[in-house]
Amino acid sequence: MHLILHYMKKHWKRITGGVSIKTLAALGELMIPYILEHIIDDVVPTKKVLMVFAWGLAMIGAAFMVRSLNILANHKAIATGRDCIQSLRHDLFQKTVNLSGTQFDRFGLPSLTSRMTSDSYNVQNFIVSMQAMGIRAPVMLLGGIVVTMTMDPALSGILCVMVPVLGTIIYIVTRHGIPLYDKVQRGVDGIVRVMRENITGIRVVKALSKEEYEKRRFDGVNRDMTAADIKAGVTMAMPGPIMQLFLNIGLTLVVIVGARRVNDGVIEPGVILAFLTYFNMILQGVMGLNRIFMMMSKATASADRIQVILDAEDDQPVLPFGEENRLETDAHILFDHVSFAYHDTADSQPSEQFAGSVQEKCLTDISFAVKHGESLGIIGATGSGKTTILNLLMRFYDCGQGGIYIDGRDVRTYEKDALRRKFGIALQNDTIFNDTLRENIAFGREVTEAQTAHAAEIANLSDFIEGLEEKYDYMADIKGANLSGGQKQRTLIARAVAARPEILILDDSSSALDYKTDASLRRSIQQELGDTTLIMVAQRASSIMNLTNILVLEEGRIIGYGKHEELQRTCPVYRDICTAQMS
Repeated sequence: MHLILHYMKKHWKRITGGVSIKTLAALGELMIPYILEHIIDDVVPTKKVLMVFAWGLAMIGAAFMVRSLNILANHKAIATGRDCIQSLRHDLFQKTVNLSGTQFDRFGLPSLTSRMTSDSYNVQNFIVSMQAMGIRAPVMLLGGIVVTMTMDPALSGILCVMVPVLGTIIYIVTRHGIPLYDKVQRGVDGIVRVMRENITGIRVVKALSKEEYEKRRFDGVNRDMTAADIKAGVTMAMPGPIMQLFLNIGLTLVVIVGARRVNDGVIEPGVILAFLTYFNMILQGVMGLNRIFMMMSKATASADRIQVILDAEDDQPVLPFGEENRLETDAHILFDHVSFAYHDTADSQPSEQFAGSVQEKCLTDISFAVKHGESLGIIGATGSGKTTILNLLMRFYDCGQGGIYIDGRDVRTYEKDALRRKFGIALQNDTIFNDTLRENIAFGREVTEAQTAHAAEIANLSDFIEGLEEKYDYMADIKGANLSGGQKQRTLIARAVAARPEILILDDSSSALDYKTDASLRRSIQQELGDTTLIMVAQRASSIMNLTNILVLEEGRIIGYGKHEELQRTCPVYRDICTAQMS
């Protein structure tokens, strides 16, 4: 609840106004049965028709006033909920994009997605409902009891016995509801995960005719989530019928006791009619509180999940720059005895996703240096640690042992924005956004039209773009569905080189290119970006054989380092790769 109140506090003026209006509307609603009782017991016996019509119009006017005030109050409640959740989602998104690689792995993409969507929706729904039903329900409940006690204390005693019983029922059920709804939201995480995997890999699913298999897999997580939802729903729905039973018993007692008191001449018939109306209002108040507590259980569980993300501490703080994290070197990039294992962090407990996983090292004692303007090729089998080196260099993760330096300075001493502005990067499976080719290349940076065109020329993409009717305004579909594999990779490379980075990283980003285009691309990069330090991860030996040095990895260890000709003599693994690919 602390999270919800924090965001509501920013809109206290609007909330105060809305609550005041809603309170006036509820008080006005309480006056309508009182007017009815006055008409029946006091006005009708006078047999003055005009007086009856006058009080009837007053009753209608009160109803219209109540309706107008409720509409205005509900409008303010909706506006407050909208603005609160907008701020919350903004903060949650900002926190999410700044999570470290380790934290992102721990929470998982499906869970982060559901927290941004369904969890935030639950919070928004509660904020709106709390300002609407959360005000009306207690006013109707308490106000109804107070008014009825002024009309007939004996009949009100029946209510005073019923209300504490109903309140106890609501309290007990609500305590059990929060953990149940937390389990429901974890079930939503599972559904999001399976859906995301299937949507992303739909072509593979269809190509291998695994639709039925994936349906069964989705059915499994869907059943688990449904079972959790049913259990939570049944538990939270239990107070409804029980309260309805007690209130109906109370209503029956009111009719019986009231009829006797009318028969004894203690009260007038209008009191009974008004009392039954108030009893119905009190019933609505109790049921409204029940719905509020149900929503509160959902919202509290969701808010707790969101709070975990917002409270996640930065596990990659920027270290103070001093002599202890500086090395005297002429290398632009230096890895000094670096070792690393994914999920091997100082966090207290691993998530369920990694429970029981073996903390094997992905990299062991990695050391190499690249000078300004030099190039380094990295090659090795799948899983040998090639991409991990790039992740550590850009500080998506922090190494467990050793140090990584840029210009002799530990990467942990750079502000993250300053560090990453040094890089241009193109990944094999990077994202093409649903936007124009111009925006996909510029990507929100201060890149001129001339720089965009030059980047496209370096990436051998300019001929394709000039052949389009829309030129750079050509709209790419989501994930570049209307582009070929080679066109997507060249667009990504153009994005990487557009801002002329200090360090250019190409992570297997030419795998979809034919050999001729690949060779032309490498020539363009060497000619146009000669002062840029290049790191290229590749599966093809031909893509890296002309680079300054080549690093050969196997199971996270360096088994070869040097020029192409040297490795042909000294590294059997590299020689076998070259023989297999170029024989």
